[in-house]
Amino acid sequence: MKKTLSIFVILALLLLSACGEDKKEDEANQKTQEASHEGHSHATGDIQEETASADILPSFLEDKQEKIRLVYQIAGQSTEILEWMPCYCGCGESAGHKNNLNCFIQEKREDGSIVWDDHGTRCLVCLEIAVQSAQLHKEGKSLKEIRQYIDDTYKEGYAKPTPTEMPA
Repeated sequence: MKKTLSIFVILALLLLSACGEDKKEDEANQKTQEASHEGHSHATGDIQEETASADILPSFLEDKQEKIRLVYQIAGQSTEILEWMPCYCGCGESAGHKNNLNCFIQEKREDGSIVWDDHGTRCLVCLEIAVQSAQLHKEGKSLKEIRQYIDDTYKEGYAKPTPTEMPA
């Protein structure tokens, strides 16, 4: 529990510190995404890698920033949350994703192995939704409350959401 909480605190600090540095780049990326979703039109070009469990991150993260690796770690620990959260980057149409989890994990197999997807490494919207969802869950919010927050936050100025079922 302390380890997971520490990860969230570190991630929050990293994201906050990066906001000032990356704001212009993020705004430019968002305008590009809104205009064409070009960064997500590579459904067959996504890198996928299988690992024995969610505790073992894929090698395609080795050259990525620590904050991205932390979000992937959170996604691996939050599959039961992210499967109910839509993504608003356009990946439902361009990559066939069904939810925010698919931006990080293509498949969670019965034997515990994970098929990771590198889509989330290129998309700030995917990363934000995953972090916000996991954080709200840690704060005690229900899946329906988290879903409502995500839908309300991203309903304007973002792409069409993935076709994600509502939590029961």
